[in-house]
Amino acid sequence: MVLIRTALMVTVLAFAAMYGAAHAQTTPDNGSDAEVLPDAEALPDAPLEPPMTLLRMAEIIRAIDPEAVAAGSAIQFTLDDVPIVVIADPRADRMRAMVPIRSAEGLSPEELMRLMQANFDTALDARYAVAQGRLWGVYIHPLSPLEKDQLLSAFIQTINVARTYGQTYSGGATVFGGGDSNGIYEELLKELQELGEEI
Repeated sequence: MVLIRTALMVTVLAFAAMYGAAHAQTTPDNGSDAEVLPDAEALPDAPLEPPMTLLRMAEIIRAIDPEAVAAGSAIQFTLDDVPIVVIADPRADRMRAMVPIRSAEGLSPEELMRLMQANFDTALDARYAVAQGRLWGVYIHPLSPLEKDQLLSAFIQTINVARTYGQTYSGGATVFGGGDSNGIYEELLKELQELGEEI
């Protein structure tokens, strides 16, 4: 048990060192030309959005799909021909957007490993999850601090992990390379933002 804990701690420390080195901030007095972040007081005040509530989320979803169906704290709607279920628990201050992908029956250990790898890098804020005998694309977030654009991005990423299952396993918000995908995702996000501008 001690050996396992030690190995786990070494792995965590190595990851933290790797992450820290990749994101280290340099300052001009060390000879670097890197940009230094300004003090918080020097940043302009951004307009604050009201806290996300079940009602506000339902209004945003109905701007996307006027035929959305609410049942208690769940809302089912369709976006880009993909069914999405959103469940919120205001008392726990949590929300979850879910897209069914396939039956979990028959998922091989190799496939499950690939899903976990995608959860670490390419799925971004969305995730692959197994519940009630199904594989799902999910996005889970605290409810009240959720901003409208984060919610819209969540829907897009959750759809994308479902669509790219078995291929790139990507949430799609960040695409490397010179392909067309990033422009398509940005266009869909802009469309959604325009639908809910008044909300």
